[in-house]
Amino acid sequence: MSRTLEATSPRTGDQAPPLQHLIQHWRDYYELTKPGVVALMVFTAVVGNLLASPGTIPWNALIVGNIGIALAAGSAAAINHLVDRRVDARMKRTEGRPLPTGHLRTGHAIFFAGALGVSGLSLLYFAVNPLTAWLTFGSLIGYAFIYTLFLKRATPQNIVIGGAAGAAPPVLGWVAVTGTIDPHALLLFLIIFTWTPPHFWALAIHRREEYASVDIPMLPVTHGDRFTRWQILFYTVLLVGVTMLPFVTGMSGPLYLVGATVLGARYLWFGVEMLRRNEDRSLPMRSFGYSIVYLMALFAFLLLDAYLPIALAPLLG
Repeated sequence: MSRTLEATSPRTGDQAPPLQHLIQHWRDYYELTKPGVVALMVFTAVVGNLLASPGTIPWNALIVGNIGIALAAGSAAAINHLVDRRVDARMKRTEGRPLPTGHLRTGHAIFFAGALGVSGLSLLYFAVNPLTAWLTFGSLIGYAFIYTLFLKRATPQNIVIGGAAGAAPPVLGWVAVTGTIDPHALLLFLIIFTWTPPHFWALAIHRREEYASVDIPMLPVTHGDRFTRWQILFYTVLLVGVTMLPFVTGMSGPLYLVGATVLGARYLWFGVEMLRRNEDRSLPMRSFGYSIVYLMALFAFLLLDAYLPIALAPLLG
């Protein structure tokens, strides 16, 4: 049975000073930031940094900028934990999180989220540039409040609309270097925006009963498993088309095109097989796992395509 918010797990250090409490419970605070998600976001922001100025390492944006982006993303994740703490306590996937188990108190989590957000946005505003700070603030509001508080419980299209916030990091990375929004940066945004629905809906299929039990209208809950699988295939086809745009527009070259084609073919295979083999319960989670590898590899190909010719230029004379 799920543990409730009033779970009586040990709370050693709750009366300790804030710094001591943070040290004692650092693993719980670390989990609040959703480190795996933030790491993927920062990776795409780093690619945005490096593609904004090929051949020149933008150290300030690369180091200071991404620390600020990571802090703001961690703040948004912590707010997500706060808003969803009662729902998390009723879902097997999330019942072990720090707030449902009682490892952290709500007040501590609120302070932690606020401190991360203020620190990250201040760093971006004063040490990088104001536009990056404002765009990051917009992303934080979009994910932590508009998506988590409203869209997630209002519509089965929640992840499509809310995906805009998660697609922002490469734009933030680009703007941290140039101070302007470039059309090529928007292509990176579009890739992640289109990737988000098939990525998340695969997980939602696997966890459909849990979402139904807490009245969250994820697409498999409201429209059924089969319809969601068709939507995953549709968005995957759309995604493969969108990933061709960097080559079509001249942003990237043949190396990226080959990588994007091979990666996309594999992702399409998952989409088709999920429709053909409805009885295979493992496919949605295999697709979900591949989607993460897919995005990382796709952005790595973008980087290789831009920097490999620069690295080989001295050797080729």
